[in-house]
Amino acid sequence: MPEPLLPRLAAPDDGEAIRIGESALSYRQLAGAASSVATRLRGAQRIAVWAQPTLEFCVGVLGALAAGAAVVPINPGSGSRELEHVVADSAPESLLTSAGVELPEPITRLPRIDVDPGAGGCAQLPDELSEEAVAFVLYTSGTTGLPKGVQIPRRAIVSSLDALGEIWNWTAEDRLTHALPMFHVHGLVLGMLGPLRRGGQLEHVGRFSVTSIADSLRRGATMVFGVPTMYHRIAREVADNPALADAFAGARLLVSGSAPLPAGDHNRIRELTGQTILERYGMTETLMNAGMRLGDAVIPGRVGPPIPGVELQLLDDDGATIESSDDEQIGEIAVRGPNLFLGYLNQPEATARTMRDGWFLTGDLATRAASGSLRIVGRRTTDMIKSGGYRIGAGEIEAALLEHPAVSEAAVAGRPDPDLGERVSAWVVLEPRRAIDAAELADHVANLLTKHKRPRDVYVVESLPRNDMGKVLKRALAPPRE
Repeated sequence: MPEPLLPRLAAPDDGEAIRIGESALSYRQLAGAASSVATRLRGAQRIAVWAQPTLEFCVGVLGALAAGAAVVPINPGSGSRELEHVVADSAPESLLTSAGVELPEPITRLPRIDVDPGAGGCAQLPDELSEEAVAFVLYTSGTTGLPKGVQIPRRAIVSSLDALGEIWNWTAEDRLTHALPMFHVHGLVLGMLGPLRRGGQLEHVGRFSVTSIADSLRRGATMVFGVPTMYHRIAREVADNPALADAFAGARLLVSGSAPLPAGDHNRIRELTGQTILERYGMTETLMNAGMRLGDAVIPGRVGPPIPGVELQLLDDDGATIESSDDEQIGEIAVRGPNLFLGYLNQPEATARTMRDGWFLTGDLATRAASGSLRIVGRRTTDMIKSGGYRIGAGEIEAALLEHPAVSEAAVAGRPDPDLGERVSAWVVLEPRRAIDAAELADHVANLLTKHKRPRDVYVVESLPRNDMGKVLKRALAPPRE
């Protein structure tokens, strides 16, 4: 057998492991409750878990993993059609949840097990997963159809978490705080298993607020994980509250992921708290790919070089490797390493379309600097705009728009144009009590970048459509109705 996935749970003690709200479990209590769940699940292939940020969820996940079952986190915000698909596709034997939780109809068909975080069990948590065993089946956001079940093996979890531990000096002395959803890689693998693998602590604050994260830092948290929408709110609120600024100034590490972090928020938080935010790049199928190393110079918009053990390539439209590191040539990111998934559940054809000679084709577009650090400019399917013979990355224009002091949020996409092929179009949300002419924003982009990257249309909207992780749903962008 390999080394324990979570070493401190293999030899638990009375140190605190997880705190959610006012409730907490020590490593000994967590191991006992999870082993009780594992005893009931031994022999199961897949187990669904109702993914709310509760101690019951954490115990259920750990118990299922200890029993050797693949965990299928269920997003409580999913609609009936998506729930129906996930249950039918993954065919879990049962569902773990908290007592008293009312479940929607597609889920109620599954045998239900209410998890008791106070249950006692064996002193040591079992560890039945082999290196290639499926630990999680995580369903993608389904931007191009029904969600696909991504099968994540134990080795991908271990390699990604250990690489992050190396580049961030993440140790058992750290206490992580966050408010991330627990049905994605960010909140579940990095945010829950990460601190437990290091032997440290997790404090999940529940619903995000700047105050709740600051309070957690005052209680001893050393690390914060968040997404750009959270850091935007942090930047806004610490500007008006010195006490909040002081709390964030005391953190050892702030990390942003799941979407690009605007340079304006980077700079505001640095000015107000002295903190530089490290960005990292990953996705469901690959877990972690790249990350800024603690101590290296932070450049807003850069997600760093490949993490230890991972290889990255940039490919042109013909699939040839781009050797240039001039930070100008855009290519699709291809990934190879122990962090890769085992394929999409029940979809071998979809898996084959994403793989080439052992490399996973991410669909993400980036440029590469001489240092090896990547700058993500968007998705191939939605963020590469071909206009007037030019290849334009939407992310570069979004970053330029966000440098304007009147702009709070921005999204850019290509729209059909009979002359240009596609026209660069932008949707912006303005800062409170700010007004600006669309032509001024277009000129702002042209002055920062080049004229052919100037948005032909700029629409001022009240909000941008986003998913649970704060990513803009570009398929939902449309010109406002007259």
